[in-house]
Amino acid sequence: MNYRHAFHAGNFADVLKHVVLARVVDYLNAKPAPWGYLDTHAGVGVYDLDGDEARRTGEWRNGVGRLSGRRFGEATERLLAPWRSVVAEFSAPGEALARYPGSPEIVRRLARDDDRLRLCELHPADRESLARAMGRDARVKVVEIDGWTALNAWLPPRERRGLVLIDPPFEQPGELGRMAERFLAARKVWPTGVYLLWYPIKDARETATALLRPLAAAGIDKLLRVELLVRKPDDPRALAGSGLIIANPPWTLADELAAGLPELASALKQGPGARAVVELVAAPQN
Repeated sequence: MNYRHAFHAGNFADVLKHVVLARVVDYLNAKPAPWGYLDTHAGVGVYDLDGDEARRTGEWRNGVGRLSGRRFGEATERLLAPWRSVVAEFSAPGEALARYPGSPEIVRRLARDDDRLRLCELHPADRESLARAMGRDARVKVVEIDGWTALNAWLPPRERRGLVLIDPPFEQPGELGRMAERFLAARKVWPTGVYLLWYPIKDARETATALLRPLAAAGIDKLLRVELLVRKPDDPRALAGSGLIIANPPWTLADELAAGLPELASALKQGPGARAVVELVAAPQN
């Protein structure tokens, strides 16, 4: 599977990933001590929804496009609020959304003066675009490096608290297993950090075997599994949903997600079987 960010910017999978990411940053900001952020596969930072890649797929229309101007219940709106605050900065009132912020830009806009971002992007053209998007922000360092290498080199951060987003493009076979392996190795170096592991859902059996089973076998406390499916995952050729594994989630996050995600899943539904999952990681049943 090729999950190059530009083709899928603002789609339903981005909505889940970025809503949770922004909410976790909001939690980090509740304490005065600075935090560090590591993005292992950062992309270009800001995406042009009128650009060639986004126009070829049009996926954002069934993601952020469905949520623009739509109001939900109190629990869902509370969950969406940090993400909405950033997205709103990319369009004037009454105008259609023309650009969409990726994870580096969302975190940069929510970060405080003494927080620090380290962004990894191995694709040369994407790295240049990312560097331009970040501008001269002294809090941000953009590096052309393999994100898996950065996990070994840059943890723990000097701030001693913070967040790691692991979001590979899934261009190589075995990426789910690699994610589990590299996360478990990183956690040995920095067990107290918050980690977000994003994964696509096409074949539920592959997700269970390659990712969920190894994580369950590690016996880690506070490992939360969050999934948003827009249809039943019964066609391995089609993306049915996406998920996040959250290590060391903020203590009220699971309850917030359980209260808000079902309404979001209903709004983003594309077929039978749309649902939200919020539960601790456990060995899948055969």
